[in-house]
Amino acid sequence: MSNIPLYPLQFKPIYQYRLWGGRKLERLLSKPLPKDKPIGEAWILSDRKNHASKVKKGDLKGYTITQLMEEYPNELMGRLANRFTRFPLLLKFLDCKEVLSVQVHPSDNQKAYIPKGETGKTEAWVVLQTTKESRIYAGLKDGTNEQNLRKAIENDCIVKKLHSFVPKSGDAIFIQSGTVHTLVGTVVFEIQENSDVTFRLYDWNRIDPKAGKPRKLQVDDAIASIDFEQVGICPIEPLPDPKTPDTKEQLFNCRYFLVWRTTGDLPFKVGKTNEPRVLVCLDGKGKLNYLETSYPMNKGDVFLLPASVGECMYEPEETVTLLEIAIPRNPS
Repeated sequence: MSNIPLYPLQFKPIYQYRLWGGRKLERLLSKPLPKDKPIGEAWILSDRKNHASKVKKGDLKGYTITQLMEEYPNELMGRLANRFTRFPLLLKFLDCKEVLSVQVHPSDNQKAYIPKGETGKTEAWVVLQTTKESRIYAGLKDGTNEQNLRKAIENDCIVKKLHSFVPKSGDAIFIQSGTVHTLVGTVVFEIQENSDVTFRLYDWNRIDPKAGKPRKLQVDDAIASIDFEQVGICPIEPLPDPKTPDTKEQLFNCRYFLVWRTTGDLPFKVGKTNEPRVLVCLDGKGKLNYLETSYPMNKGDVFLLPASVGECMYEPEETVTLLEIAIPRNPS
């Protein structure tokens, strides 16, 4: 396999049943949804043991991102190859028709609460669609502590301890590990550490129809993972790019990922020499040009640009909105 040159890679989405999910992802992604199931998540770049993304097209069709990381570490990751044995981000589309559990993720340094081989989880959302029921709960209200939070859970009034706001399409929300959060009535794109460690604090007393009983809570572990200084989280203010302030802006810049958003109808460069980049088309359509090949890239499409691909051009056919995701060279 290692004699096949890498190229812009598109992966098949991996759909995940979630009792809070809906059916909106079938209008966003090209792969049909499983019938008669609420689908809450589409994992579109996942280097997980039981859910490894598979290449959708080209000479490497059918190969997993795990295999590529093993066979092409330098070509895929470039200058970052020595830092990672698996791809460090997990990227998803979420359809949160119903409210998620109130939950929290531990930080990397809370080793006692993280299974072997996992990390903590810091994540971020870009809002794609909203409804009249949309609400995002992010962070606690001022004055919340362990004692009054536990009491609120016991009395089924936890919502009184959660900061919330009504989201709008295009909002960007950063969820640092240790932040209590949930959301409802919203479709988002999620960027996160490659981790699946989640502790449920509260689940609205609902019954999982598959199991016929409530889902398990992890109240003690969740509370131990909470950063009680994470209060009143609101959408971030994008930072215009100095070179192209009218079309490109930075949404997130943390030790795990950097994310830019470009909106426009003129061709623009994407990718970076000797570094991997991920492209996500949130709206519009166009094509990605690399060497002598054009790759259609339309709304809902996601491509991984291996480090060996470097810079290439994206050519819109109409106004597009495109995310570009990078992994920091030197995490602070």
